[in-house]
Amino acid sequence: MTTAQERSNISMLSLEKKYLYRLIESSPDIVIAVDRDGVVIYYNDSARRSLHYVPSEIIGQKVTRIYPSIDEARRVMKAMRESPDSGRISNFETVFRDKDNQDLPVAISGSIIYDDEHREVGSIGFARDIRQMRQREQLATAGEIAVSLAHEINNPLESITNNLDLLGRDMEMHLSGAERVVENERLESIRLGVKRVQAIVRRLDDMARTGKYITRDYLKGKRMADLACEVVSEETAANGQPRPAREWPLSGMAVLVLDDDVSVVNSLADILRAERCVVYTATRPSAALGLIRNVRVDAVLSDVVMPEMDGYEFYLRVKEEFPDLPCILMTAYYYDKDHVIKRSRMRGLEGAIFKKPVNPDKLRDLLCGIHQKPSSPRPAPAVSA
Repeated sequence: MTTAQERSNISMLSLEKKYLYRLIESSPDIVIAVDRDGVVIYYNDSARRSLHYVPSEIIGQKVTRIYPSIDEARRVMKAMRESPDSGRISNFETVFRDKDNQDLPVAISGSIIYDDEHREVGSIGFARDIRQMRQREQLATAGEIAVSLAHEINNPLESITNNLDLLGRDMEMHLSGAERVVENERLESIRLGVKRVQAIVRRLDDMARTGKYITRDYLKGKRMADLACEVVSEETAANGQPRPAREWPLSGMAVLVLDDDVSVVNSLADILRAERCVVYTATRPSAALGLIRNVRVDAVLSDVVMPEMDGYEFYLRVKEEFPDLPCILMTAYYYDKDHVIKRSRMRGLEGAIFKKPVNPDKLRDLLCGIHQKPSSPRPAPAVSA
């Protein structure tokens, strides 16, 4: 005759088996158990949905049926048997092959099952589809590449754009009307090429940050990210007619250009000198600070990502020594990834330019706004011995 405690234990055991079965059957993971000969003896509903075999097609069959090869099945069992954790593996990556002959990358956590005398009687594995996890990892990697790519490509594009602007001005002064028509068409073709490259970089950046990729076929069965962008041509003055006489609102304005990319510094300096500015240049923040202390500067145009210190640190150093000196920050990135510009604006930053290449007209407008403001008296620069 059993005691109340024994009856309770028997009841609990029955409940445990009942709910354990339901738990495994409803698990989102693929759960497959095999006997010691590798024959499938359990196959849950998630396995059916993922591999498209119904239980009657798999139970009683060799487990190698769901692998792309016998060698791959053996590799998984070898990992279990040689595991230092008593026949257990965790997140072991392998590949299943479904009924439609499509490969499914999975991570298996499982173990060998032993009887009371420690004889192997089979094994059970819980496999998780890792396609989404891999896609998230790929998106994270693509995001890092997109940020770096934007910076590395937009800096040389800055130099190209600025020199195109300068070349266009020289053509107006030295070519006849008929010659300008031909050469302006060539310049516009280069400008459109630059805009196309910019649009591709922007599209890659948007895809990486939103996680929404558009793909297209490029070979049979192969797909690629669709980075094609429509670039709309802007109206140009390539009609052979002289442009209206230019004014020089920035004439005599002293501007310091700071960027660790020499080509960007030189091309921006040329743009500003064409506006009749007095231009000082530096490729390191320490050199820029030295210049500010020794020559009169009306505005500073600084990159954000630099050696020694970033744009925010440099901005604070400038404001500490010269509170009234206007500063503009520029970046090749498409967003303020380190909140450098946002933090600087909170401290009084005069202007910011995203998405190098810098638009010469926007730069002109920013500097004009600064130049037209009444300036506060500044102490005379120190004179180096």
